Amino acid sequence: MRDFNVPGILPCQSIEALIREGAIAAATPFEDDQVQPASLDLRLAGRCWRVRASFLPRHGAVRARIAEVAMHELDLTRGAVLERGCVYIAELQERLKLPAGVSARANPKSSTGRVDVFVRLLSDYGHAFDDVVEGYEGPIYMEIAPQTFSVLVRSGTRLNQLRLKAGQPPRLRVESVGVDLTGDIAGFRGRRHAGVVDLDHEDGHDPHDFWEPLYPRGGQLLLDPGEFYILASKGAVEIPVMEAAEMTPIDPSVGEFRVHYAGFFDPGFGTDEAHGKGSKGVLEVRSHETPFILEDGQTVARLVYEPLTEKPTRLYGDLGSHYQRQGLKLSKHFQVWE
Repeated sequence: MRDFNVPGILPCQSIEALIREGAIAAATPFEDDQVQPASLDLRLAGRCWRVRASFLPRHGAVRARIAEVAMHELDLTRGAVLERGCVYIAELQERLKLPAGVSARANPKSSTGRVDVFVRLLSDYGHAFDDVVEGYEGPIYMEIAPQTFSVLVRSGTRLNQLRLKAGQPPRLRVESVGVDLTGDIAGFRGRRHAGVVDLDHEDGHDPHDFWEPLYPRGGQLLLDPGEFYILASKGAVEIPVMEAAEMTPIDPSVGEFRVHYAGFFDPGFGTDEAHGKGSKGVLEVRSHETPFILEDGQTVARLVYEPLTEKPTRLYGDLGSHYQRQGLKLSKHFQVWE
């Protein structure tokens, strides 16, 4: 096993070493593009359960708790539609046997957040969603709750990603993220009664059937309660090659809205070195109980930067990406807006 005395986010070569050493295993062989520069894509396995409520296992195994709250089981090997407004728990193909000194944290993939599918990682005896304690050994599961669109998934669909950490990485800095409301189109609002989004079908959906374009008036945008919006950051986002970042919501006291999904940014995103200079961050925003006027440049999120333990052998976009050099952009499931 590797030495994990240097605190930081593990880069791709360390993740691949953990796979070779059996610390990360899977029911089927790992795919070539599954390991990202500083994260690992996780894949749905064969079974999923519609449950009556979300839960934290805390004092037991996830599988035992599923038996208490399950309404019915779905077979993902044949594909299944997960309906908006419902909650599901799915098995994942990956299994963990983390070495001492290594913990993990999960986040939705960019494409998952952009179609308003709320996902969280569960581990046995876990006291928090998405966080996996140091040295954890056992299966991992995913809670899935589509909010705006019903979605089609199957075994192998990737909805979230895992970031592995050695020790407690220091926060290098925290940067504010403002919203851009100056373009011809300021953003998009999800249509509530659209069709099903196939989460494995890239460029396969007409965006006009799922999204309504929004036009700013005087650098402002009125957010309606309960609606889902895709917006873009005011400034470009750049993640240096020796760092990784996570987007986090700001204190809700500054406005009746929130950036709905946290998100990982891998090293190289938006950098010259990875041919991504000028890339914007895409924001998934939902207003709360009252209408709220969002203004151009207003801070809506924070980017928290942490160090890597060593330079990654590849950078964001090296394996191809829909989101390098992006501006305001819908998820990869949709054709280009025209």
